[in-house]
Amino acid sequence: MSEAASTLLYLAAAALFIVGLKRLSSPVTARSGNLMGAVGMLIAIVVTLLRSGIVDYTLIVAGLLVGGTAGTILARRVAMTGIPQLVAAFNGFGGAASGMVAAAEFLADGSSTPETAVTITLSCALGIATFTGSFVAFGKLQGLIPGRPLLFKGQMVFDSVLAAAVVGSGIWMAASGHRSALWLLIALSALLGVTRTLPIGGADMPVIVAFLNSMSGLAAASTGFVIGSEALIISGALVGASGLVLTAIMSRAMNRSLANVLFAAFGGDDESQPEGIGGGPVRRATIDDAAVTLAYARSVIVVPGYGLAVSQAQYGARDLTDRLAGRGVKVRYAIHPVAGRMPGHMNVLLAEADVPYEQLLDRDEINDDFPRTDVALVVGANDVVNPAARDDASSPIYGMPILDVDRAGAVIVIKRSLSPGFAGIDNPLFYRDTTLMLFSDAKAALESLAGAVQTA
Repeated sequence: MSEAASTLLYLAAAALFIVGLKRLSSPVTARSGNLMGAVGMLIAIVVTLLRSGIVDYTLIVAGLLVGGTAGTILARRVAMTGIPQLVAAFNGFGGAASGMVAAAEFLADGSSTPETAVTITLSCALGIATFTGSFVAFGKLQGLIPGRPLLFKGQMVFDSVLAAAVVGSGIWMAASGHRSALWLLIALSALLGVTRTLPIGGADMPVIVAFLNSMSGLAAASTGFVIGSEALIISGALVGASGLVLTAIMSRAMNRSLANVLFAAFGGDDESQPEGIGGGPVRRATIDDAAVTLAYARSVIVVPGYGLAVSQAQYGARDLTDRLAGRGVKVRYAIHPVAGRMPGHMNVLLAEADVPYEQLLDRDEINDDFPRTDVALVVGANDVVNPAARDDASSPIYGMPILDVDRAGAVIVIKRSLSPGFAGIDNPLFYRDTTLMLFSDAKAALESLAGAVQTA
């Protein structure tokens, strides 16, 4: 393939990456945007292989078959509740791939120039730390590792020394070209990824998923400089930049800085607590109570949370809101940026159930409407509707922007129990006179409510 042809095809791939990323910003165009990005990556891979001069493609074809099969199985079998874990795993594998390519280049040719030495060091350090950190995040999201912050005495000092050791080993590797320096860099980076992710609580997982995604992109871009791949540089830079922007958005949605998320050891387990702890008795509701309240409302705002995802209740939510709309009730969904366990989790979940896109509104678009809303229906959400974040200066989440569901005429909360959310704190919303608590699995409750509304 000529240099001119490969350059034009790389340019086409880059254009597909950029346009595809733009289209991912809207649920209406996200599917085509994802396809455009995939086509762009296919073009980049094919051009790279044709330029490489490889004669025997046996191992490459075998890798494509194994990877393609695994990707197809995962795409078809992983439930929506498992998407955050899958994204964390993808981030990890992406970081590992970048680090391994850079390490292979170093072992084959060494660091011929200072620029190459620096990019190899960055690729290995960022890629391997992203790999181990992502799988710690995977373990926390999957419940294999406790969601609470896991720390030991003197950890900040230990991590600071470890980070300095990573930098030192990278300088040694770049300056000397010794293979032992590469292995030391890899080992220290792997350990740093673990020790920096373990102290981060479950409440901050949406931010960490976005941050690790950014790190995997930066590792890929660095590897692109190592092997001279324009497509890898562009795609890695796009992932890195978009991941950082998303991280900033998530941090702002929690009224936290990235440094606070990474180093504050915030959040706890969502273990059950006895009814009434911290706030007194609650007003229990039956299915019939909740159905009558919803059926005779003029407007209802549904607030989905991770509990909806866990029980796969998105289809029940769609059925209920369709029946309410059939009775003339104005129905919308309020989506908080950090509801669920990854950015956009609720949007994707509800889109899977064909909830109309125009009903999905961000916090800033709908928050002022709660005082004019008859009923707010909270399904499995907790911290993002906790009024303590707005009213209680002593609360650990004070200042975090929330959905003002407590300002609606009535609030119905569907939860299994009075357990706290990822932040590990009680929610005074549950004990208010205008709040009805419907203790049930979200899927069972919504399906029952849909039937009861029909006959109310």
